[in-house]
Amino acid sequence: MISITTKSPYALSALVELYHHGDRGPVPIAELARRREIPVQFLEQLFATLRRSGILRSHRGVKGGYTFARPGTEITVLEIVELLDGPVGAGATGVFATAASAVRSVLGESTVSDVAEAETRAATTPMYHI
Repeated sequence: MISITTKSPYALSALVELYHHGDRGPVPIAELARRREIPVQFLEQLFATLRRSGILRSHRGVKGGYTFARPGTEITVLEIVELLDGPVGAGATGVFATAASAVRSVLGESTVSDVAEAETRAATTPMYHI
């Protein structure tokens, strides 16, 4: 069916933070976890899966941390969700299959860079108070 746990939103949030860091080198997982208020141990588990799948690259040592193994423009939200939560819509029939197809379409069209840019736009949008 359509089941997205906290794994995918947490991982996406941390990946967006990593994307915002740019090409300034590896980012320690503790820093990503602190900035996004994610438990470090939980994020370590998620990043291990993303590293094994080829989305992230880990760097050891004092200046170690994580970088993208592939550009954020190529990593879809659907890919992250299916790696961490399993196939979206597996076994769905009828109206649920239609809903799963719509979810797959939206998530498949959204990349890490799209989410990061939308977050930046939302943060810089002026607020008008009366």
